[in-house]
Amino acid sequence: MKHAGSLTIALLLAALAPASAQESLKLTSTAFAADGAIPRPHTCDGGDRSPPLAWSGVPAAAKTLALIVDDPDAPDPRAPQKPWVHWVLYNLPVDMPGLAEALDPTDLPPQAQQGANGWNRTGYRGPCPPSGRHRYVYKLYALDTVLVGLASPSKAELEHAMSGHIVGEAQLVGTYQRAAH
Repeated sequence: MKHAGSLTIALLLAALAPASAQESLKLTSTAFAADGAIPRPHTCDGGDRSPPLAWSGVPAAAKTLALIVDDPDAPDPRAPQKPWVHWVLYNLPVDMPGLAEALDPTDLPPQAQQGANGWNRTGYRGPCPPSGRHRYVYKLYALDTVLVGLASPSKAELEHAMSGHIVGEAQLVGTYQRAAH
């Protein structure tokens, strides 16, 4: 009987344990390593092309994905004031494995939507720090719902709409510093 009780406890603990690293949401890019330098083609000094992104481990409860890219070091890493938003995407399909490099908005699935970036436009705008080396945080969210009623939301509006619906998160950080002019 002692064995059966131990087995029951072990099964209960396994059910309550967080998902293994293999099952957790993960975000990567072939353009740069985590905490590595973002290549020039993906910045304002290059072609301003969005980097390729890939994800895995989307939770079974997820119905859509959202992506926010921002710069928490704006305007100056020595005295950051307000994160600058570079990209806002939401209602990405959960079966989508990632985003292609230099993504054209017309290549997004029909249900996917874009929100407003820091320039009050939709779409990707690459790193363009005025001074110093900045961090750029790519945050992927797995949501248990399809977001409706949003019209080109800001980052704050999207975060408000996502509140209470996040079932998984992943992030990838890259850095960029412009060459001296």
